[in-house]
Amino acid sequence: MNTLNTALGQTQVKMPAYKKIPVQNLIIFSVLVLLIIIFSILSPRFLSSKNLVNIVRQTSYVIITGSAVTFLMISGNFDLSVGSAAALSGVFMAILARSGVPVPLAILGAVGLGIFIGYFNSLMVCFFEIPPFIATLGTMLICRGTALIISGGVTIRNDLPENYNVLGRGEFLNVPFPIWIMLAVVIVAVILQNKSLLGKYAIAIGGNKLAAQLSGINVNKMVSLFYIIIGGIVGLTGAIQSSRLGIGEPNIGDGFEFDVIIAIILGGTSLDGGEGSVMGMVVGALLIGVIGNGLNMMGVLTFYQSIIKGVVLVAAVLLDQRIKSKRN
Repeated sequence: MNTLNTALGQTQVKMPAYKKIPVQNLIIFSVLVLLIIIFSILSPRFLSSKNLVNIVRQTSYVIITGSAVTFLMISGNFDLSVGSAAALSGVFMAILARSGVPVPLAILGAVGLGIFIGYFNSLMVCFFEIPPFIATLGTMLICRGTALIISGGVTIRNDLPENYNVLGRGEFLNVPFPIWIMLAVVIVAVILQNKSLLGKYAIAIGGNKLAAQLSGINVNKMVSLFYIIIGGIVGLTGAIQSSRLGIGEPNIGDGFEFDVIIAIILGGTSLDGGEGSVMGMVVGALLIGVIGNGLNMMGVLTFYQSIIKGVVLVAAVLLDQRIKSKRN
């Protein structure tokens, strides 16, 4: 444990995260508030309760998935397969439900498939030592192709049970279920990051992998665990999306992985690993959600929205490098 503390201490000396993350999060939060003010002036409907709930609900998919992926990126790894894995899980859930499997079991089936995909990613990255970018890029293509094959290349919409939409469209206290699920996932993720070794190990691995190994941390085991957790969360996200739409859509989630990564980077997670936070990711995801919603209300085409998202991502990376350069 002393060795571990030494390793963690080395990481803290090398990267004083408490000085950097609040600064970047404060800037991103200020931009978020500024955009809310601008969109409120440009469109009176923007601040309506219905629209605000809609923003949070649409953002909930990114936040739920990002809560798990943040740990992986803090450890210095990537996962590009989350969008396709969510699509495959949603299609699998629809096929199960259409074949007569009760909806709750179909949801568990989607989560189980997601866990299997996460385990597959962990094998490629940790056992076969394939770079995460290449390994999960391959998984992304495999999942998308499999989703198209098992669905026959068409949307599954017929013969689904009546209660298929409950998970995605149901409400409790007038708040949609996806928002409640998002809140639960975020609370658990924040507790794990701040109160458990899971968060400290992620920082240690991302800050200095060799020091983490020498301190006794089983790096491969921890990274594998991150991928498996992500798989389960992605399976749940796919089930929620499929339930929300009431269909099994093999092409859903195209570009979803980039929304997740942008939110995490905006939230202060370094591309080099070793620092970041779940709450920062939440602010980053809300910023992306507000931009998308505000531009939609202004009638801006999705092509231009993609450009704006790209600009925001580049600006976030430049900000990260600027802060890191000043600190060094």
